[in-house]
Amino acid sequence: MAEQRKDIAARLKELREIEGKSAEEMAAALRVPLAEYQAYEAGTADIPASALHDAAHLLKIDLTDLLTGQAPRMKLFSVTRKGGGVTVARRMDYQYRNLAANFAGRKADVFEVTVPADAGESGAHANSHPGQEFDYMLEGRMLVRIHGNELTLETGDCVYFDSNHGHSMQALDGKPARFLAMIF
Repeated sequence: MAEQRKDIAARLKELREIEGKSAEEMAAALRVPLAEYQAYEAGTADIPASALHDAAHLLKIDLTDLLTGQAPRMKLFSVTRKGGGVTVARRMDYQYRNLAANFAGRKADVFEVTVPADAGESGAHANSHPGQEFDYMLEGRMLVRIHGNELTLETGDCVYFDSNHGHSMQALDGKPARFLAMIF
């Protein structure tokens, strides 16, 4: 995980410099203090998935480029087999697998997200990112907080929301919660 973080940090810094943006501009656009953004680029702090998504958008690149250093190549279709996808081990409270990373020019990012049972209140940290999000529960139960509202979702439930507003997920019942997240 630390090696992946260092690789992503190096790509983030290099792409920012290529785009001619300052660290201050990126920090302001990502709505984080400059010191936190600098820790992202140094590889000493985990970058939340929402910040990765926003940074890719700001740098006019595909999220896959930032995560893997390789551009997606598939244009007609892309298959991700069971257990496959690009793993994004960004935070202790959520585990992500990008299920459509190899499709070039996609209109949405699709993730399988697991919120571990032991994430507890750490999963309550709100994230936000441009666009909209659709989450479909695959297993478990989860408390979803969206802009001051609390919803309990169970297997088969779904929620669609404006992801510009702070949102967080927390597994319930001492069991992990797994859901499909589509970010538009």
